[in-house]
Amino acid sequence: MTTLDQLRPGQFGQIVRIDGFDGIASRLREMGFIPGESVQFLRTAPLGDPMKCSVQGSRIAVRNGEARRVFIEPIAAPVS
Repeated sequence: MTTLDQLRPGQFGQIVRIDGFDGIASRLREMGFIPGESVQFLRTAPLGDPMKCSVQGSRIAVRNGEARRVFIEPIAAPVS
């Protein structure tokens, strides 16, 4: 298991859990980062933060600190 910020552009992962129960963790869940969902790391901003991800058909920018709270299992391709 690793965290979302450890993926490289183009890689996929399946969300295992979100660390914490504060406002940031709640907001991540509201944006679609929920256990069992597939997420793809698309790219980083020119200065490395934030990173752009695709989850549940939406493209979302998350800061590296937030991405470190999303625990994933790397996968080869999205789970249908």
